[in-house]
Amino acid sequence: MENKEGFLDRLFHLQANGTSVKTELLAGITTFMTMAYILAVNPTILSGAGMDKGAVLTATALASCLGTLLMAVLANYPFALAPGMGLNAFFAYTVVLQMGYSWQMALSAVFVEGIIFVILSLTNIREAIFNAIPMNLKKAVSAGIGLFIALIGLLNAQIIVANPATKISLFSFKQSVAAGTFQTTGITVLLAMAGIIFTAIMMVRKVRGNILWGILFTWILGIICEMAGLYVPNPEMHMYSVIPNLSAGAAAFMPASLSPILGQLDFSNMFSIDFFVVMFAFLFVDIFDTLGTLIGVSSKADMLDSEGKLPRIKGALLADAFATTFGALMGTSTTTTYVESATGVSEGGRTGLTAVFVAIFFALSLVLSPFFMAIPAFATAPALVIVGFLMLTAVTGIAFDDLRESIPAYIAIIAMPFCYSISEGISFGVISYVVINFCTGRRDKISILMYILAILFIGKYIFL
Repeated sequence: MENKEGFLDRLFHLQANGTSVKTELLAGITTFMTMAYILAVNPTILSGAGMDKGAVLTATALASCLGTLLMAVLANYPFALAPGMGLNAFFAYTVVLQMGYSWQMALSAVFVEGIIFVILSLTNIREAIFNAIPMNLKKAVSAGIGLFIALIGLLNAQIIVANPATKISLFSFKQSVAAGTFQTTGITVLLAMAGIIFTAIMMVRKVRGNILWGILFTWILGIICEMAGLYVPNPEMHMYSVIPNLSAGAAAFMPASLSPILGQLDFSNMFSIDFFVVMFAFLFVDIFDTLGTLIGVSSKADMLDSEGKLPRIKGALLADAFATTFGALMGTSTTTTYVESATGVSEGGRTGLTAVFVAIFFALSLVLSPFFMAIPAFATAPALVIVGFLMLTAVTGIAFDDLRESIPAYIAIIAMPFCYSISEGISFGVISYVVINFCTGRRDKISILMYILAILFIGKYIFL
């Protein structure tokens, strides 16, 4: 064991980063379990565009495994990658169903975007963008992501729901009982709330692996409730069984073939204006979602240097770019760095060994999908809500006494959850920072690249 730990220490510099194999394993399990939902959600979304659901599940697992391994090898960071939420919805519902393009054409746009990403990463453009963002905005991005992922958790668990009158509102147990859906949705809301409190108590008591224990606690409670008849799954309401389905026997552990979607790219419209618009939309969102995640999670983990730069960022950006390219070839939408990586970082993950463990679990998910697919959204919601709190603490590093710094930071923070987008939060933050500082006479604080970014963001809102 010592020889193995010594080898891993030399490979990933565990001691230098104040971590251990046990800590990295725990962080990897936690990160994987908070993002395992993508194995169920991505096939569901992309199948709406006419893609084979089983093949998309296989592609999702493989793209996530490969991308996360690349992050470990090229950057030695504890960040995990998978097909991005939001980007997959844009792929299926906007590009294919609304604009009328084939999913093969959409995949080709993702592929071209990935190639451009690789070029931008090799030419230091993405790294320069990262370094150009002021430190106060970087802190704001971390805090904004905290609110954003907390909102994702609350929505996934249906603690927060849509409301025609107030846009969003708290889940109504009274209405659930009246509608006869309490045993399908109401009980899971209660379980998610119990999971949040349980995880918080574990955190206060400094129990090791508190976030992972919160996920397992909530999931096990769900299994008990289903077996007791307190929870009644209803697929029509997207409420599925939380008990692993092993009824197919050995066949349940066989991954679906990639053949229906592997390498199915269509470049026939590559030189059209519409193709460019679609490709640029993928490119823009991916760039700033990735940068936002890297800024937020690395800031929380104290990985930024004294100048606010992230060492080895080129490797991290290249991993993201290559993952997008390979993911498109395998048959899935844009693969990107996941904000749920923050859960593993919160458990102490500091090196690429965390990412290696996440990648291993994604590989195992190909044959253990009945178990991973059974982890419900209400079980991972507590992890997202609690990690949201941990990331929100970054606001303490913002210079609130300097309004020219703090107001743009505030705008960036609130834009992320309210616009449901990391990239929009960065856009609003950059634009407001440049405009406020320019108009109040502090132009020396604005770099040339910040001016360029502000102009590009404004142009995006005008022309896209």
